[in-house]
Amino acid sequence: MSALPLAHLKVLDLTRLLPGGFCTLLFADLGAEVLKVEDTGAGDYLRWMPPHVDGVDKSAGSALFLSLNRNKRSVRIDLRNDAGREVFTRLAASHDVLIESFRPGVLDRLDVGYERLREVNPGLIYCAISGYGQDGPKAAAPGHDINYLGLVGMLALTGERDGPPVLSAGQIADLGGGAMMAAFAVMAALRERDGGAGVPGSGKGQFVDISMADGALSWLAFPAAEYFATGVPPARGAQLLAGAVICYRPYQCADGWVALGALEPKFWRAFCAGVGREDLVGAQYEHPQSDAHAALEQIFLGRTRAQWQQFAAEHECCLEPVLELDEALQSDLVRAREMVVTVPQPGAARDLRQLGTPIKLSRTPAEPARAPAPALGQHTFAVLGELGYTQAEIEAMDQAGAVAGAWVAKDIS
Repeated sequence: MSALPLAHLKVLDLTRLLPGGFCTLLFADLGAEVLKVEDTGAGDYLRWMPPHVDGVDKSAGSALFLSLNRNKRSVRIDLRNDAGREVFTRLAASHDVLIESFRPGVLDRLDVGYERLREVNPGLIYCAISGYGQDGPKAAAPGHDINYLGLVGMLALTGERDGPPVLSAGQIADLGGGAMMAAFAVMAALRERDGGAGVPGSGKGQFVDISMADGALSWLAFPAAEYFATGVPPARGAQLLAGAVICYRPYQCADGWVALGALEPKFWRAFCAGVGREDLVGAQYEHPQSDAHAALEQIFLGRTRAQWQQFAAEHECCLEPVLELDEALQSDLVRAREMVVTVPQPGAARDLRQLGTPIKLSRTPAEPARAPAPALGQHTFAVLGELGYTQAEIEAMDQAGAVAGAWVAKDIS
């Protein structure tokens, strides 16, 4: 097998929780050397969130933490300490990428922000993921996925026409607006720095400003385009792809729900012919609460999910069952696409099941199970040794609280 595509890429991960952790997981699964830089206290908050996997080190036992942090290492550094900052600066000098998710200005105030780090590493790609970006009226404001979606119009457009705004089970702003935008931006900056296809790179790093609100807003490309063209504000439940037409909606069936996506006339005609209701062909784009919609609701109630699956196999019409998560994870589709993988974790009674990587490369595929998720500070002393510190220097910094080794219960008591 060829080397992993991001082998030898070195990434410092100062993030916590979901957006940054997911972003650096994409890099780690593809071979990057990802080093989590955590504080000398409790580290990444996600480490302590339930549920926990029995037998695993308490600082790494959270199933949520484990899902995002395989293939990474962990060090503990106190960035408020002069010696700790010196260690961190030395780390930054030897890495390609740094990703952080603090509020704007936090690392600058500690004298380890971009301007300081570019002095020791002009090629550093420094990516800051924040809620509202590094500037603007909300730069310093706290927030979460629901807040970003609310402020950019996404939440207002999600749900039924006469119902309340509805939250997605997946974190659209955190992941789609933050993690994936950051990963793409970092790769673009690396390409510019390193060059390719016969074009030399600049050799220079740069600051990457990722706002989760910006990213979420970009997902509203179609509704925004319609508004710019017509001047008519879009309304909840009135969007073509968000519940406005009867050919593109979920429907309750005899034992659950199915999802009909017959947008193209050929698929709608196939559906109508299959259920013996050719009279509905002309009603494809009618709105809910119409007579045609009421007729469809009764049609779908007449069969089970399994029967509708059989129907869809016989009539190509973009109709699928709405699966519960446990059903989806056991489905032929997920199995064939290797979207559930098993990963070893020290202390666990058996290999852990986790989601696989959605990035499928033909020649250099990802390796989700290269290394287990790290205990808090598991690699501190080894990394310090790699940086050239002597055993005596390491012990002195440990005693002074500038760094900390592997977590023990007293560390957060």
